[in-house]
Amino acid sequence: MLVKQYNLITLFGAIFLVFLASTDLSFAKSASILDNPAFAPSGSKLTSIPIGHANFCKERPTECQSNKMKEATASLNQNKWQELLNVNSKFNASIIPITDQELYGVQEFWTYSNGYGDCEEYVLEKRRALIGLGWKASSLLITVVRQANGQGHAVLMVRTDRGDLILDNQASLIKVWNDTPYRYLKRQSQQHSAQWVDIIDNRTTIIASR
Repeated sequence: MLVKQYNLITLFGAIFLVFLASTDLSFAKSASILDNPAFAPSGSKLTSIPIGHANFCKERPTECQSNKMKEATASLNQNKWQELLNVNSKFNASIIPITDQELYGVQEFWTYSNGYGDCEEYVLEKRRALIGLGWKASSLLITVVRQANGQGHAVLMVRTDRGDLILDNQASLIKVWNDTPYRYLKRQSQQHSAQWVDIIDNRTTIIASR
C-alpha cells in the first residue's frame, strides 16, 4: 500500500514539475518575486519568535545563526523535486504523531524527533535532512499557519524558483503555499534562522482541504 501511495506521489510530482516548467517563471529573476502569487509575501519588519523556537535556539544556538550562504530561491529541477518528495514521505511515515503535552508535559516544546512528535518535530527533521542534502537554510523556512479550525500549525516552506512549496505532515502531496487550506501568519527570516517575519496573507478565500 505504501509503495502504491509513493508511486502516486511521484507521478503527481512529475506532472507538477511539468506544469511549473510550462508557466512563465521569469519572475524568479525579477527585482521582486513577491509580485507573483506563487510566493508568499512577507513584511519588511521582524516579528515575534514562537516561544518553542526561541527555546530551541537557546538549546542549539549554532542552528539559529545568520545565514552566511544566502539564496533568494533554490533552483528546482527533477532531482531536487525528488529529494523533497523523499524527505516529506520519509518523515510523514516514520514519526508517530503525539502532542507536546502528552510527550513532554508542556504546551510547546520544539526538538528533534525520537520517533514521536507533533508538527514542529516533522518540520525540524525535514529541514535538517534537506540541509544535509545540500539545500541552503535560507530557502528552508519554518512557517506558522492557522488551520480552518483556528488551531496553530507548523509547516516547512521551501522557497524555490518555482514558488513557495509546502512540506506538511498533514498532507502527502507537496503544494504551492496558496493551494493549501491555511491562513499564513509568519515564517523564519531568510537572512537569520533565529529571526521571524510576518506573512502578509491577504487572500479573501482560503483553499478548502481536499
